Amino acid sequence: MDMTLSTILNLVGKLDDTPGKETPRERFRKHLYDNVTEVGQVRDYVEECLRLSGDQYNRALQDLVNYIGHFLEFTVRFGRYKGVRNELGYDGFWRSPSGLNIVVEVKTTDAYTIDTAVLAGYVNELISQGEIPSWDDTLGLYVVGRPDSKLKQLEDAIVAQKRLHQLRIMSVESLLSLAEMMNEYDVSHDDILSVIKPSGPTIDPVVDLMGRLVAQEKAVGFEEETKVQEEQIIETKPNEEQASYWVTPVKTVEERTAEDAIRILVGESKIYAFSERTPGRRHIKPGDWICFYATGTGVIAHARVKTKPKKEHHGKVHMPEKYPWVFHLDNPVLYLNKPVVIDSILRSKLDAFEGRLKKAWAWFVQATRKITKHDFEVLTRRETQ
Repeated sequence: MDMTLSTILNLVGKLDDTPGKETPRERFRKHLYDNVTEVGQVRDYVEECLRLSGDQYNRALQDLVNYIGHFLEFTVRFGRYKGVRNELGYDGFWRSPSGLNIVVEVKTTDAYTIDTAVLAGYVNELISQGEIPSWDDTLGLYVVGRPDSKLKQLEDAIVAQKRLHQLRIMSVESLLSLAEMMNEYDVSHDDILSVIKPSGPTIDPVVDLMGRLVAQEKAVGFEEETKVQEEQIIETKPNEEQASYWVTPVKTVEERTAEDAIRILVGESKIYAFSERTPGRRHIKPGDWICFYATGTGVIAHARVKTKPKKEHHGKVHMPEKYPWVFHLDNPVLYLNKPVVIDSILRSKLDAFEGRLKKAWAWFVQATRKITKHDFEVLTRRETQ
């Protein structure tokens, strides 16, 4: 069985900037290169970093972000954990075979104001030292672990300072998605560069679109298997309408976190909403069960579907315009502070991962999908009624 990140960090020791080949940081980085060969394993470690707090996990996250760069076929130089006078304090320095240089700064959260002059200063210093030729061949990349509403302030600062072609912002979730696409599909390093270098300051929308397309393609085969299983059940109980089971991802939208959205929508108002293109929107029906996955956290609630989705305005709750298809729920159960973490141990119990446990697994939670009753029970720690 795979070790958790916490176990590995306990074995390697306290991560710091002490130089040497047998230091904790070098042991940790060597472990990654020697033993972590699938992006799905990196995702497990990243999510553990984001669930836990402290310098040890913040520093491990920095190393993991740099290791994702390795999966994207960059040559990666790890940076310092803590800045000191007279030494460059960048978190990571990536070189592309194309000649592009990326200077990385990792932020566990964007809850604090980020000064863009710091990252720009690292690039300027690398140019003055002759490490990189110019800004024409360089990007500064912020990788944020837990983006929140203050991310807009960083976007605005980049625009106001006219650094659109110099600085980029990306969530670690989207960085992982890029690595999974490259690992599982015909996506090249040059394709990755075209995504990292778009016209706007935030990369996530493009990656999210690609991720949903990949997830829907993956869903086809599994849903066909589920359909066969359901037809077999219907043959044994012809007079009883069968409930279907669903899992749907919930992300931070505007200034509302995934947890807040579930608390307000599912817990208090007993409603939820889909977009026009949400997979399953036309098929979900009264009597079905649905569970809610907070991106990067875990399953945090479940409920029974009471009505089919239909376009309606819900006067008491603000719903973003992109989610017009509202359906009502009953029997909601929330466990916001005790999420069901989709780690490798839990995935080993799911029908959906039979034969592909260590492979990339974000497809399972990137789009609404039908799952088996067994998987629903595992994801919600319950026996359905």
